[in-house]
Amino acid sequence: MPLIERVKFQTKLQRGNRFQVSKYVRWRYKLESDQTLQVTVCVIGVWGTTQVFLARMSKDGRIVIPKVNMGLLQNREVELAGYVLNVTLEPF
Repeated sequence: MPLIERVKFQTKLQRGNRFQVSKYVRWRYKLESDQTLQVTVCVIGVWGTTQVFLARMSKDGRIVIPKVNMGLLQNREVELAGYVLNVTLEPF
């Protein structure tokens, strides 16, 4: 059964512009890797950095932020790997 409601959670940005959806969130909301999701990402501690994009989750629960959106999120002075993200997942 695919995702039918909005899911909000916080996670850490990893190397390679990706983040992990925890097993609990995947299990609780029955997330499937073949479903297209509308993802909203906001970096905590960096002002005005919200991006919305469409993505699919890999089988291990990771979502990759596209390079275009990552370029808009990133400030040239700050490397965002390791920052905490507010993530919202919605069905598309």
